[in-house]
Amino acid sequence: MIDAGISADDLVTFKYEDQGVATLEDGLYVLEANLADDAFKDKMVRFVRASMKGWKWAEENPDAAAMIVLDYDETGAQTEAHQVRMMGEIAKLTAGSNGALDPADYERTVATLMGGGSDPVITKAPEGAYTMEITDAALQ
Repeated sequence: MIDAGISADDLVTFKYEDQGVATLEDGLYVLEANLADDAFKDKMVRFVRASMKGWKWAEENPDAAAMIVLDYDETGAQTEAHQVRMMGEIAKLTAGSNGALDPADYERTVATLMGGGSDPVITKAPEGAYTMEITDAALQ
């Protein structure tokens, strides 16, 4: 909207979190059986550790992070102003987080998905749907 010329002052924005209906979005999803494989777990720990480090670096270096995106934009559709602004928005999401799942966010997501009255998204709370094993190891 801002790129289309709408002023930030003309927008009404709200966070789903403030409305009590935010759900988890991005995550790393793997088959449970793979978590029994030590080589797989090691690969995931290294990947998650590197990802966490990369997001923190991008949060602390938004201009440089935006330039990396531009360097790899083969379409030429992205602009520096847009990417710098987007990195600022991402930094708001990553600030204060170590990258691990917040169990309260998970519980809120389950409650939201089950709270659809006569037509919920899910009808039973998932069991064993997440583990902290990989992120705990990545944070060591």
